[in-house]
Amino acid sequence: MATTGTDMSRMREMNQLSIVGALRGNPPSTVTELASRSGLSRPAVDVLVQSLVADGWAEVEEPGASSVVGRPARRYRFRATAGHVLGIDIGVHKILVILSDLEGNLVRTVRHPAAPEAAPAERLAAVDRVVDEVLASAGMAAGDIWAVTVGVTGPVDRSGRTSLSSPLPGWSEADPAAHLGTRFSCPVQVENDCKLAAVAERWRGVAQDADDIVYLLAGLRTGAGLILDGTLRRGHGGAAGEIGALKAVRWLTAPDHLQSCPGMPATAAEGEAAAWVFQAARDGDRDARTAVRRYTRDLAVGVAALVLALDPQVVVYGGGFSRSADVVLGPLHRELTKHCLRMPELRASTLGDESVALGAVRLALDEVDSRLLSDGLAAPTAPRR
Repeated sequence: MATTGTDMSRMREMNQLSIVGALRGNPPSTVTELASRSGLSRPAVDVLVQSLVADGWAEVEEPGASSVVGRPARRYRFRATAGHVLGIDIGVHKILVILSDLEGNLVRTVRHPAAPEAAPAERLAAVDRVVDEVLASAGMAAGDIWAVTVGVTGPVDRSGRTSLSSPLPGWSEADPAAHLGTRFSCPVQVENDCKLAAVAERWRGVAQDADDIVYLLAGLRTGAGLILDGTLRRGHGGAAGEIGALKAVRWLTAPDHLQSCPGMPATAAEGEAAAWVFQAARDGDRDARTAVRRYTRDLAVGVAALVLALDPQVVVYGGGFSRSADVVLGPLHRELTKHCLRMPELRASTLGDESVALGAVRLALDEVDSRLLSDGLAAPTAPRR
């Protein structure tokens, strides 16, 4: 069968993508190493990698001092700074923005407090200010960003809105994708915070070895994110994991046991009460331990339902309360053994309050990868000299 010029062009493009894949995530590599990794011939790789260097996708690693006699083999690396992505966490109490290069190296992280009662327009204006600060500090403009992912509270539908429920006042009418789309020409996607945190745990957290994960966001609000067979599960309308909406599960009222613990100082603010209870339980206070036990008993109802339905390898305890996982995981494990046929591993998150923004970065990188594979190698920004 005759091969058309279009076929040859597409074949060359796919071979270039193979070399990009062989470069990414690996140390600087020689042509021989790239040929072995990609399955292409050495002469073909030599031509392709030179083209990638010329187009700005790869760069030459200059050899350092070496005791090897003769000219060292030239090494190439993926130019991770060809583009950048943004991960944005629009939370109840904070706005956090992370800038990353195409290898997932974090370039800038900026967080600002947010007022829980802020109206949508005020909150989005605050997002703009934090984004401006991140870009300015990195010496970049909106055109340097290749993908943006935004994390919000509440289930996100296909339009990027939280039309079903959200703790943010008036947020069901907000359209963060459209708002950010006025300043970024790249794709802007919106996702639920629990789901993004689950993605972050598998990428950089305590569940990197697992394909079946239940992520539990534990705080004054309780939610869950699900990863099955290595894939984030959103459900038909974006509400997968929202088991807390079922009152019989008792997630809505579980934190009340902590808020109403006897002996708590009257001056303790809402966000400080749980921390006081956890510390008192750690110190042996009987009332505090009772409050924690009742909290974990209610928490276990929803977790057990998810475990029985999904049979995950790992349940990750994250969110604001994860800082006190040493107090919670023991009682939670005992409660779950009463209900579950097979106990998954319980692990405490170590990502802190960056988990949602990190998951947003990972999804933004996945978006870039998806477009690279489907649209081919569009010329990136020319290398800066």
